[in-house]
Amino acid sequence: MAVPKRKMSRSNTRSRRAQWKAAAVTTAACPQCKSPKLPHAACPVCGTYNGRQVIEV
Repeated sequence: MAVPKRKMSRSNTRSRRAQWKAAAVTTAACPQCKSPKLPHAACPVCGTYNGRQVIEV
């Protein structure tokens, strides 16, 4: 197993961690009501998925 030979400095550690960014949640427009929704999920506003009603709203 690979083991670091020397301790990594605080500045190197922090600059490496600074590149970890949270990605924004992607949304898709609902084809029925045009409201933003998660892709591959039923629309929380109108309750449709793939052109048919799947949940009562």
